[in-house]
Amino acid sequence: MQLLTYLLITPAAGAAITALVPGTYPRVVRAIAMAASALALVLAWGPLLSQFNAAEVGLQFYEFVKWNPRLGTAYALGVDGFSLPMVLLATVLCFVALLASTSIREQVKGYYILMLLLQSAILGVFMAQDWALFYVFWELTLIPLFFLIDRWGGQQRHGAALNFVLYTMGGSVFLLIALLTTFDSLPGHTFNMADMATGARALPGPTQLLLFLGLLIGFGVKMPIFPMHGWLPLAHVQAPSPVSILLSGVLLKMGSYGLVRTVEMLPGAVIQLQGLLVSLAIISLIYGGLLAWRQHDLKAMIAYSSISHMGVVLLGIATLNQAGLTGAIMQMVAHGLVAGVLFLLIGLLYERTHTRDVNHYSSLARVTPRFAFFTTLAFVAAVSMPGTAGFIAELHAMIGGWQRWGWLVLVMSIGVLISAAYAIRTVSRLFTGPVREEMKNIHDLRATEMLAAGTLTAGTITLGVFPGPALQIMATSVNQLSNLLIAY
Repeated sequence: MQLLTYLLITPAAGAAITALVPGTYPRVVRAIAMAASALALVLAWGPLLSQFNAAEVGLQFYEFVKWNPRLGTAYALGVDGFSLPMVLLATVLCFVALLASTSIREQVKGYYILMLLLQSAILGVFMAQDWALFYVFWELTLIPLFFLIDRWGGQQRHGAALNFVLYTMGGSVFLLIALLTTFDSLPGHTFNMADMATGARALPGPTQLLLFLGLLIGFGVKMPIFPMHGWLPLAHVQAPSPVSILLSGVLLKMGSYGLVRTVEMLPGAVIQLQGLLVSLAIISLIYGGLLAWRQHDLKAMIAYSSISHMGVVLLGIATLNQAGLTGAIMQMVAHGLVAGVLFLLIGLLYERTHTRDVNHYSSLARVTPRFAFFTTLAFVAAVSMPGTAGFIAELHAMIGGWQRWGWLVLVMSIGVLISAAYAIRTVSRLFTGPVREEMKNIHDLRATEMLAAGTLTAGTITLGVFPGPALQIMATSVNQLSNLLIAY
């Protein structure tokens, strides 16, 4: 076995070992799960990152084993400048989510098994280089997520879990039809991503348009983009906070990552539908921000803000140029870190106060100064202030948009202003004013909680101050894709 296979099976192996431990030993179960996720983190940030050559064009660490020659399926894994940042992000957020799962005290064994299986499926999506394998991992994420929301969620968890699955499966139908149609139209009959991309570019223009629309719906539901976002607020609000970290931090990125691969496969169709993409991006950006501004429930606010931030990703992709695509990939990473730390902190606050209504809080800066510090930093990062990863991402997206559409891109600033409005309001209501009697005895962040919040906050600031290494990882793949689009 090679490195990517080891990385893929490590969480799944941890789940298998966890299944052998009696459920009466929750501390042992948690320790095994944490060890498996930590090992995956070490593999990704150690040998995988250190051996990745940012100057090399194409896939690296490629693994290929034919499964069924008649069906054209294969076990094919690889990473490039698009997938490696997502793998690194996924391993960090999965570890942080497990670290923040101390509040899970019922059915602990089942919870950690499902979380580890979810991590393996997520990593499979980002590393798969065969569309059939990609689709298998894509669907596998639904099973653990359904049970994680349905068994450990809030009062409306059953409806939220069903809503999430129905939305995602509905999008997956369009995704599957588009992939099967592409497969059937190619003379080689293969699901290999590189071969399908080469064959799809030779298809007639109308066929490419229909295929792209099918893939856009399939991936757009998971991002999500307007108007396919209906599942997001309910799922986020009802899911346990560690699961919300993965939902917003990683699962949404699966959709945008799939859309980037679609741009590679059908560049001609993307160019023709560029106007549609930028329209959806601007609507998502402003609409998500307005809905977030109206919320009093803190988790619902962060959930709707994710729609706005993913609108920036879609805008960057829609520019079809080097700066915009760089901004899109960087925004995927930046939003993963920011959304992760926000859901982490709000979840920890809810465990202590049993309320998510922002109007129920006041002057927590005096009672919980560590909470105040990390939460304020997280909201500053969510507004994409200079010195944070979001600033680097949105600056690139705005430059790419300016190069493509000129003054139209200034509409993006409306979304930034809306984000600033609800961020300032939320920080003000949480941490200023008189101390409420019922809030005087709230415990501040503990050591493990500070480790989790500090890890994500440090990542956000580090990428904002020293973005060079991250941009270098993405550069070769972004240049290759932008050159392909220029050729069309």
